[in-house]
Amino acid sequence: MAEDLAAARFAASYRAPWWLPGGNAQTIWAATQARRRLVPALGAVVWARERWETPDGDFIDVDTTAHASAPGAPMLVLFHGLEGSSASAYAEAFADVAEAWGVPLAVPHFRGCSGELNRAPRAYHSGDHAEIDWILRRLAAAQPDRALLAAGVSLGGNALLRWAGEQGTQAAAVVKAVAAICSPLDLAAGGQAIGRGFNRLVYTRMFLRTMVPKALAKLAQHPGLFDRNALLAARDLYAFDNVFTAPLHGFRNTEDYWTRASAKPLLHAIRVPALALNALNDPFVPASSLPSPADVAAGVTLWQPAQGGHVGFPVADPPWGWSVHVRAMPEAVGRWLLAHV
Repeated sequence: MAEDLAAARFAASYRAPWWLPGGNAQTIWAATQARRRLVPALGAVVWARERWETPDGDFIDVDTTAHASAPGAPMLVLFHGLEGSSASAYAEAFADVAEAWGVPLAVPHFRGCSGELNRAPRAYHSGDHAEIDWILRRLAAAQPDRALLAAGVSLGGNALLRWAGEQGTQAAAVVKAVAAICSPLDLAAGGQAIGRGFNRLVYTRMFLRTMVPKALAKLAQHPGLFDRNALLAARDLYAFDNVFTAPLHGFRNTEDYWTRASAKPLLHAIRVPALALNALNDPFVPASSLPSPADVAAGVTLWQPAQGGHVGFPVADPPWGWSVHVRAMPEAVGRWLLAHV
């Protein structure tokens, strides 16, 4: 349990650089300016891509780190966030940690997120536990000599914990432990937060900048799939989900989607070691919406540091300096996961 305790110290002691006050600064700087690799001279992360055909005639692309790993070493699986990919800052930081430890890392891309439009009249959503189940079971079957450890970032973390809750005791046959990082486990609270003020002006616009063109490409691929004018009128994620995400994935509307896809109501049903890491100053996820110990099963660990932003957790190197990296969070989460092998 030494690794577990060492990792837990991150949650208790993390402090952002003094010159990055507030959740927005910590979120934006980490995503755009911070080093993803601890040693930049190592160069870019090298990925190997494999295309998987899905049971419904579609495909996903899975990127796996190309670095050497010991036979039988555990495999880390990372589910990305909204509009993320293996090129996201957090994915490359996780890859850096995995390379240093000599363990493989797989990043399955949700449909349409690998740079190529998927075929089916659907995309991906925050509660897609069936897709998570198919991916994890396929990885487990392909790597029978490796223990699987799964983490999910933001949207991916909610879907992962939703899967763990849905699976109950069956999850342990697939993975040893799971972790959700900065996930909006109450989707309605997160959706309302990102639709207001600074969040609406900056983050909502950023997401819609890629989501709307992809939705329009999906409409060209499947004419009549949804109302084009209603989509073009969407100015927040609530409206976008109402037109696109909810109806394409079997939900009545945004409220139905956000309610039924949220992981928080099922955290008490998780029967595999699970970690939920949420910074209290996350601009996307209100602290008031976070689970308390009374909301979760005994095997669910809650890390809720005061700082960190949304998938930020920048660290100055040296502690008083201006050079910043984002490797501390993946290392702490990775150590917590490995402690359960």
